[in-house]
Amino acid sequence: MLRMFTRRTFVSMSAASLAARALQAQETAQSPVPQSQISPQFSVMIWTLKKLGTFEENLDRVALAGYHHVELVGEFKQWSEEDYRRIIGRMETLKISVDATSGVSAGFADPSGRDAFLSGLKDLIPAAKRLQCKQIILLSGKRIEGAAPGSQRAASIEALKRAADVLNSAGLVAVIEPIDRLENPTIYLDGVTEAFEIAAAVNSPNVRVLYDIYHEQREFGNLIEKFEKNIEQVGLVHIADVPGRHEPGTGEINYLNIYRKLAQLNYGGTICMEFYPTGDIVSTLGRARDQARSLLG
Repeated sequence: MLRMFTRRTFVSMSAASLAARALQAQETAQSPVPQSQISPQFSVMIWTLKKLGTFEENLDRVALAGYHHVELVGEFKQWSEEDYRRIIGRMETLKISVDATSGVSAGFADPSGRDAFLSGLKDLIPAAKRLQCKQIILLSGKRIEGAAPGSQRAASIEALKRAADVLNSAGLVAVIEPIDRLENPTIYLDGVTEAFEIAAAVNSPNVRVLYDIYHEQREFGNLIEKFEKNIEQVGLVHIADVPGRHEPGTGEINYLNIYRKLAQLNYGGTICMEFYPTGDIVSTLGRARDQARSLLG
């Protein structure tokens, strides 16, 4: 059930959040982090909260939970000019930025669809720059029945090499995201192993891999070894437990060991919470970040 926000509730949550941040700042000052240690930043994929409130209500919740970044799936395509001004203004007030967005409808794995993919990418760039978003999430698109073996992988590499040039000129980075076939039976790219191989073949700092732990666990598992072998190509990590896509601790994934491994590997990119909270939205998001931060620290 959607929690109703009253002025008293909001003030109470704000006070609690500010107190927690003050305590954290004090602890950090007393125990300085070595300069050589890299700390990831934390984000929330805001579509997971869509059924729980408006976009702006959910921005408030994300801020109350202590986050400074959100990720989008192209919601801005439906915004009017007034929506842009109002929402960007609200984000500035809350000190929240957009760290990544999807929004290119054409996939990169269609041998006959390269022009449509590149056109869609170029069309998205002005919106990404307006939002000061530096990272674009790209999907492969569908498997093509009857396609020659290896043709879609070759098409992916060629399309992403062309995309890398576009991204480099725009000062942006892309991450390619596999989706498990339990969720999307027709998707071409369904696992990080092939995604890492494609990124290696593209060989550009502008094209990396989104390691979505939820999707990878559902279809393949063996999560930690793939981090160990490919950490330099990981540009973004998405977090949710299996089954149900809820917060860590609700399912079968051992996030304790995953976070410890990411710390050992000195991962310094973004960790994005992409789950449906099972309890109070603000406290669940805040707890997920605090648990991750304590293990990564």
